[in-house]
Amino acid sequence: MKVVIGSDHAGVDLKADLMDMLGAGGVETYDCGTYSGASVDYPDIAELAAAKVLDLKCPGILICGTGIGIAIAANKIPGIRAAVCLTPEMARLAREHNDANIVSIGARLLKEETAREIVKTFLYTEFLAGRHQARVEKLKMLEKKCRERG
Repeated sequence: MKVVIGSDHAGVDLKADLMDMLGAGGVETYDCGTYSGASVDYPDIAELAAAKVLDLKCPGILICGTGIGIAIAANKIPGIRAAVCLTPEMARLAREHNDANIVSIGARLLKEETAREIVKTFLYTEFLAGRHQARVEKLKMLEKKCRERG
């Protein structure tokens, strides 16, 4: 499995922990930064990671202080469905119902173990399609309408 991961300065330590966990499980990670605690702008990291998710057609993990700002930025990229998840159940439902392709987590809000469980749940849960497929298709149509208005 391939996974894209990125964080701002607030999430750099949690990102390192998650990369260690993923690597130990044989997951290939693509690190889109940041690489230190020096202040960076989360939209830049979100853009890099979202583009890589689309290029590689694989899931992504984004981390900032709350998970909110970096998810908002990622969701500006057509084709991205980033979900802020505070629990493993939210991660499961984001995948099953919304076909989310990026999980966004808040380093300042979660314990490392909870973050690990969220990531594992997200990565190993499949989209259910069925009745949810039509809703995801509507999300894609909204993106298309916005691009055409653009």
